[in-house]
Amino acid sequence: MMADLGSLLQEAATIMLTGMFVVFVFLSTLIYLVQLLSKLAPADAVSIPKPMTKAESNHAGVQPDVVAAISAAVHLYRLRNA
Repeated sequence: MMADLGSLLQEAATIMLTGMFVVFVFLSTLIYLVQLLSKLAPADAVSIPKPMTKAESNHAGVQPDVVAAISAAVHLYRLRNA
């Protein structure tokens, strides 16, 4: 027959609390292990890029043949998909 509503609610609460406890333990362990790994692993060296001079900045732009190739590809794409 039908089980008592009180026992069903008690079982649901037990399952819910067990699940919450398992998640809490897992996340606490994960946080601890990540902190431990951050202390053990060497820090990445941050490289600061040097500022470009005026002569270097002129050559750092996009080359005209690359612009032409991209323009031709876009034109062909528009022709085929129009």
